[in-house]
Amino acid sequence: MNTLQPDTLIKNPHGCHVVSSVEVPADATQVWAVVGNFSGFDQFIPALSHIEMTGEGVSSLRKKFFKDGNLVVEQLNSRDDQALNMTWTTIYNTLGVANLWAAMSVESLGASKSRATWTIIAEPAQGGAEALPGFKDFVQGFADDAMGNVLKLFV
Repeated sequence: MNTLQPDTLIKNPHGCHVVSSVEVPADATQVWAVVGNFSGFDQFIPALSHIEMTGEGVSSLRKKFFKDGNLVVEQLNSRDDQALNMTWTTIYNTLGVANLWAAMSVESLGASKSRATWTIIAEPAQGGAEALPGFKDFVQGFADDAMGNVLKLFV
């Protein structure tokens, strides 16, 4: 008798919670055109060599190829071009991340000012609780560098 049951490897992470936010001297829709472009993160993450997309919109997959040979595959979970936000989940990577959920959002702060915020919740693939501080520092540094590069695109 076969006792296979539905299962999945994709789980919401409960590790570290990282938020990186920048105030940008540009209209929110202009900033969203950059950070809301799921296939265009190589514009502000110089470590990426290129991105390949499979599909379009919610449930599409992106493969992020890093110049150092690492690979990350992510699925777009939600996207709202009116509210200027989207979420995604990592489904495969070679960076030592077990589970990762992320959100990107942009809010208007006036006529030509906005805030872009990248939220990441992630767990290291190895090491458990003792690995969390170093892992969190790595994720925070990565997000801060990327968001700093977003700001540079508009100044």
